[in-house]
Amino acid sequence: MPRLSRGAAIAGVLVLTALLAGCQKIELERAEGPKLPWDDLRGQWVLVNYWAEWCKPCLEEIPELNDLDKAPDVTVLGVNFDDVKGEALVDLGKRMGIEYTMLAKDPGPEFDWKFPVALPATFVVNPEGKLLEARFGPQTEEDIRALIGG
Repeated sequence: MPRLSRGAAIAGVLVLTALLAGCQKIELERAEGPKLPWDDLRGQWVLVNYWAEWCKPCLEEIPELNDLDKAPDVTVLGVNFDDVKGEALVDLGKRMGIEYTMLAKDPGPEFDWKFPVALPATFVVNPEGKLLEARFGPQTEEDIRALIGG
């Protein structure tokens, strides 16, 4: 049986490591409940919405986002801009009337998204999992439906 050279063996290990790293499954940590596998969202539009308690336009769009999240083809995920965590985040979301899933941390670094510099910010991800665009300012169901064609 032929032996691999040390260089060929190292190269093989590096290729295998790269392949396995590319297969890593992204799981989003919810503010409450089990982790959400990113792949489970394929086939639907995903709105990743950055919000803050002090942001008046954020408050205005919450009912619209709640309605969109109830649609079978859209999932809304909320990210707190001020990095509120744990039970404080859950309580804040309830006080603000947020009914969609809130994430415990920003998923942006997993996807190489830049952290928004203005609020509210909504990152629109297509059913294939690719970022379509980032929108700033309050969104309405009509705005989003016009964008996604539904």
